[in-house]
Amino acid sequence: MSDVAMTKPGHGTPSGLRRRLSRFYRASQALRGLTLASPALFVVVTLLAMPIALLVLYSFWTQNYVDIDTNLTTANYEKIASRTIYLKVFLRSVGISGLVTLLTVLLAYPLAYYVAFDVKRRKVIWLILITLPFWTSYLLRVFAWKIILGYDGVINSGLAWLGVIREPLEFLLYNPTAVIITLAHAWAAFAILPIYVSLEKIDRSYLEAATDLGDGPVARFWRITFPLSLPGVIAASIVIFIPTVGDYVTPTLVGGPSGLMIANLIQTQFSKANDWPLGAALAVASMVTVTLIACAFVLIAKKLTERIG
Repeated sequence: MSDVAMTKPGHGTPSGLRRRLSRFYRASQALRGLTLASPALFVVVTLLAMPIALLVLYSFWTQNYVDIDTNLTTANYEKIASRTIYLKVFLRSVGISGLVTLLTVLLAYPLAYYVAFDVKRRKVIWLILITLPFWTSYLLRVFAWKIILGYDGVINSGLAWLGVIREPLEFLLYNPTAVIITLAHAWAAFAILPIYVSLEKIDRSYLEAATDLGDGPVARFWRITFPLSLPGVIAASIVIFIPTVGDYVTPTLVGGPSGLMIANLIQTQFSKANDWPLGAALAVASMVTVTLIACAFVLIAKKLTERIG
């Protein structure tokens, strides 16, 4: 048999050699990519996916205070659905976080607008001043608001000194309003910075063109500035809403019984009630609820952006 007949089609020829080299190159590139991604993949799986998977697994177990029954059951979710206290706390948490998000964005937008459009020099100093309160501990900032809103705090003492009140105002602290005020201040920078970046990216020639066409400051803002800054507003809203639903430090310190949120309920199940599966089920239900709300918010914001655009 001749050498040509024994050679498989494509093998030993220049085109077959090129195909083999091409396959080897792609395999080496894939191996290199996998090697580069492995540390990050390991961190994501270890620190994110595995804890969540363990949390979900725990939510389908039960516990009789001491022993954990590992038989899979939906008893915890049925308990959550059947008791109105859990729904009430869920709604309160979502309501407080929604108001915190709204208040924070409303307060952050003017400051971000001022830094982006009116500050011409040394913007870095303004950005440092905005983030300066966050160089201190989160607990210190919450305690500061406890001192400000307290029975003998700054506001009550100031009003009493001015003769406005005779008795200290008791409604300033240990209620949902105190939680909203404290959280709005604690997360303010996380709203200012995304909005500032969005405003800073706006092409100023659009504003000049609108001015040349006769638009005033108000029309220019609503027709150009605000629609183009919506991505920053959406990012700020999501950044504020998601973590504030799960905050339990602020409600514990300034919320009182009427200001407690779902995170406090979860923490109680893990620490005092010693019912980890029920706490895990509450955490999973909270995550699913927040995810659905965030997705709905993004879809609504996207539709609104398309309509304005």
